[in-house]
Amino acid sequence: MPYFDAASTEPLHPAARSALLSAYESGWADPARLYGSGRRARMLLDQARARIAGVVGVRPDEVAFTTSGTQAVQLGMLGALNARRRVGRHLIVSAVEHSSVLHVAEQFERDGGRVTTVGVDLYGRVSAEEFAAALRPDTALACLQSANHEVGTVQPVDEAAAACRAARVPLLVDAAQSVGRVPLPGGWSILTASAHKWGGPPGVGLLVVRKGTRWKTPLPEDEREGRRVPGFENVPAISAAAAALEAFSGESAADGPRLSALIDHMRSRIPQTILDVEIVGDPVRRLPHLLTFSCLYVEGEAIITELDRLGFEVSSGSSCTADTLRPSHVLEAMGVITHGNVRVSLPRGTNAADLDRFLAVLPDAVTRLRRSAGVTSTEGTPR
Repeated sequence: MPYFDAASTEPLHPAARSALLSAYESGWADPARLYGSGRRARMLLDQARARIAGVVGVRPDEVAFTTSGTQAVQLGMLGALNARRRVGRHLIVSAVEHSSVLHVAEQFERDGGRVTTVGVDLYGRVSAEEFAAALRPDTALACLQSANHEVGTVQPVDEAAAACRAARVPLLVDAAQSVGRVPLPGGWSILTASAHKWGGPPGVGLLVVRKGTRWKTPLPEDEREGRRVPGFENVPAISAAAAALEAFSGESAADGPRLSALIDHMRSRIPQTILDVEIVGDPVRRLPHLLTFSCLYVEGEAIITELDRLGFEVSSGSSCTADTLRPSHVLEAMGVITHGNVRVSLPRGTNAADLDRFLAVLPDAVTRLRRSAGVTSTEGTPR
């Protein structure tokens, strides 16, 4: 069954599987212990930290491992806000951030902080000028994702980072959808990511705090992970995450353009075969593997179920809100159609023939669902 939901999770990379099995043999012990098995585990942990730092372009001691991308975001934001309380209690976020960012912002506001939410255009892109204008003398932290998880639009992080640097405000970048796929922007102070997005195992998040960034743990201190993340490190999973990132980022240099061409083909083909459909997201400044479109007169969940019956696994809306009945906050912020939404995100090595089969069955699937809903005025082939 073709799997087209890499934005939720990339299938486990063979390099990760191999490293995971090997590390279960040699890296199961406590890396804080001085006996032989502990030293072997510590060596694997240090090697993984250095390998990931090399791909991301940072120092190994700036890298900490969490249990998820969400935990990385929460610790990153809360730690920065905690360290800069004397500066002020003002936070900037974009309207299309991942829910993990917005949930921290909501809690911060409930606790007396002030939050400025910067809107986006119809493509889901933040204006760098508006983001810069939101900075204030009491701004403790600004947050801007590298690329949107629902529509693939790449954000102007370099420009936002320059403005934050001039204002002496740290910028946290949620790079979950970008790490390993595309070159990372520069100028940020804190970066977060999640290993299962690049083919690593689930349960490994990445928290990078650059030297010179004020950050203080919001939790009781623990000796693990540079006193940033408490708890016993999952050395086998971390080792597998590092192996996957090295392999995946190397492959993306060649496979990314191929996937981007497949997405371009979908962008042009779908409106030619389905009436009343809206392709959303920036057509140029976007992730190479992701396409989102919305069909009028039919629910996204119904399309997903029908496509699953036909043998295709895609998603609707955000992976973190797909089990709720709420419209996507990203699509609402963009001012586009929020229902009948489908997100197709191609994993590495996607077969072009599978995508052609998907494009062949999609129009009839939408037509059947519209008929079952009593809508017949959109039947036919677009001119």
